Amino acid sequence: MNYPQIVSRDEWLVARKELLIKEKEATHARDRLNAERRRLPMVKLDKEYLFEGPDGKISLFDLFDGRRQLIVYHFMFDPSCSYLVGNIPGTLDHLHASDTSLVLVSRAPLTKIEPYKKRMNWTVPWFSSYGSDFNYDFDVTDDEGEKPGLSVFLHEGGDLFHTYSTTGRGVDILLGTYNYLDLTPLGRQEAWEERLSGSLAQE
Repeated sequence: MNYPQIVSRDEWLVARKELLIKEKEATHARDRLNAERRRLPMVKLDKEYLFEGPDGKISLFDLFDGRRQLIVYHFMFDPSCSYLVGNIPGTLDHLHASDTSLVLVSRAPLTKIEPYKKRMNWTVPWFSSYGSDFNYDFDVTDDEGEKPGLSVFLHEGGDLFHTYSTTGRGVDILLGTYNYLDLTPLGRQEAWEERLSGSLAQE
């Protein structure tokens, strides 16, 4: 492996300041992107969905658990999904303080979910959409099978809205481990990586 060039402290400071300019540009670009995401049009949901949880059948509205926003991670039983859920904080208190619930939903039956959740020692709420169109309607299951993804919902009064969805590397931002590794010279150590040879927040 080719490591970064070894330089003096003064040379490093020059290079670091140059990179800092780009990092700030990326931060402001992310702020603008987040603002644009918040302005994304919403779709009002008229279709009813039922899920199964530890306490029986519940509706999509019930998944909000009394909060205004709901984030659903569409979990499929593969290493990438397990890796992501392993990065979810042990407590969701900070999300709940922002009026937001986070749950996992899988197309698998609850009889498969519950033993796996216990074995992994996860506490995040996890529900089954088995037998419903939920995964198909939100583009995480198609004729080729399942794929990991995330969907966001809002409720206002008695109305439910779908506001955002993403799949594939769109969920990278949820992986705290990746965010740490991206700061290191070795990075994520994955094959695809390049190898070595609204309102703007105020800094």
